[in-house]
Amino acid sequence: MLLCSAFNGLSQRAWLHLRARGHRVAIGIVRDPQEIAAAAAATDPDLIICPFLRRRVPEVVWRRYRTIIIHPGPEGDRGPSALDWAIMDAEPTWGVTALQATGELDGGPIWGTRVFRMPADPPRKSTLYNTEVTDAALSLIGEVAAKAEDPGFTPRRQDHRAGTDRPLVRQADRAFSWGDPAGHILRRIRAADGRPGVHTELARVPVAVFDAHPGHASPGEPGTIAGRRQGALLVRTGDGALWIGHARRLAPEAPGTTVKLPAALALGSSLPGVPQIAGPPSLREVGYRRVGKVGLVHFAFYNGAMSTPQCRRLAAAVRHAAAQDTAVLVLAGGEVYSNGLHLGVIDAHPDPAAEAWRNITAIDDLCREIIGCTGQLVVSALAGDAGAGGVMLALGADKVIARDGVLLNPHYRKMGLYGSEYWTYVLPHRVGDEQAHRLTTHCEPITATEAAEIGLVDHLAGADRTEFAAAALDYATELAAGGRTEALLRRKRATREADEQRRPLDTYRVRELAEMSHDIFDDRHGFANARRAFLTGEPTGPGAPETPHLPAPRLPRMAPVS
Repeated sequence: MLLCSAFNGLSQRAWLHLRARGHRVAIGIVRDPQEIAAAAAATDPDLIICPFLRRRVPEVVWRRYRTIIIHPGPEGDRGPSALDWAIMDAEPTWGVTALQATGELDGGPIWGTRVFRMPADPPRKSTLYNTEVTDAALSLIGEVAAKAEDPGFTPRRQDHRAGTDRPLVRQADRAFSWGDPAGHILRRIRAADGRPGVHTELARVPVAVFDAHPGHASPGEPGTIAGRRQGALLVRTGDGALWIGHARRLAPEAPGTTVKLPAALALGSSLPGVPQIAGPPSLREVGYRRVGKVGLVHFAFYNGAMSTPQCRRLAAAVRHAAAQDTAVLVLAGGEVYSNGLHLGVIDAHPDPAAEAWRNITAIDDLCREIIGCTGQLVVSALAGDAGAGGVMLALGADKVIARDGVLLNPHYRKMGLYGSEYWTYVLPHRVGDEQAHRLTTHCEPITATEAAEIGLVDHLAGADRTEFAAAALDYATELAAGGRTEALLRRKRATREADEQRRPLDTYRVRELAEMSHDIFDDRHGFANARRAFLTGEPTGPGAPETPHLPAPRLPRMAPVS
């Protein structure tokens, strides 16, 4: 059994990892000790693993069941804020430890440990968690399951004379002054990204700040805003400046209830007269470069959320790339490929339904550019995870290459949406009607390997993140070489023309948007509540064991597409 505070990326990977090795795996999404106890009693598992659990396991559970905690720190590290301290203290190495739950927090016997080097540049906590920590945790989870089946295995007791007890990081521990050195501030903000952010003030507005990048500004008083760029704000520090990409207002009348937004949008009318200026490469969300016969459109949106303006900028970049005399166009996503709609921007708008409609039509316009590009072969390159409309956006390409280890969630229903992005056209074309129905109604994650087996992905590259960009370029270059390109393009054009005669592409969009209009404007399946729960981190499931997908609303099904 997996006990989790949320079915997050690591929990999903753990579930898939263990199932692939033949284990029967139950999921308990739990919020407190009572729910932990109830979930364990209802399942009566042979082994409990806790890949992501914010609450202590009660004695009634760990005394009855072997319960293994996956702690995101090296052996001897104890406390609930391991990664925060590791980043703030500039630890050169870090690790993940599997230890047995006992009455002492993180003090139980050791089942295994992994150690890795920390990145030289201060990492975002969320990035560190989703890369080095997740890789190490999955390796440990496999080891724990194997050791649990060995009757001769005995976990190793900890040496309590060694190690470090680290307290919960509070806002006072994260605090900084804008007069501090930029590097010091950068490390503190990244240690709190994506939750909970660091409390400060911008333009005299109390906010939590996220998504910081080094920058340069003209001299001025620390804490003043020197410029803005596509939602980010350039803030002066004691020895330079930092770009702040995202912020969350701390409203005194309702503390903690506002959502994380692009910083300029979060501050709104508090930014009169702040000029638009150029930003550094690290802040560039969309870019284009050419390598021989291959054109690469690179896009990197924070956490994979794509607002209306971002969709429009990416669509313009695709049109520009499609107009060049290259043979292959690569759509290369960032750390997260795409998760579709920007729920935060939608929720913060005075008219969320109207903004949701603008957002979905903008991303549909982008998908239309991709599907309709018949002058070049289009390749989607997934270095990171994708979900909902982000998966369908990728499937609009002719070929999909994914990094081994990427996780896909090709469904919408948990958010109370039917979905658009031409999914009723691109998904059945790749996997058939039956598989398309299963993927969009079972609401379960799949690995890139499983996606390749069913035809959702055409090519897998190695798991190494640093090498994936080169692997994707090599794949596209091979498509453009050897005289095959023109034949492939002729086949592509013929297929598109035949599909258009059978059923015009616009009809898929019209029918999808007809369904989406009920979800967005009538809120027939709880889109507003699901959106708010997702943005605020509210619990989304009961403590009792359940299948990995939460119960989804029954949505009307479109007619099969041949």
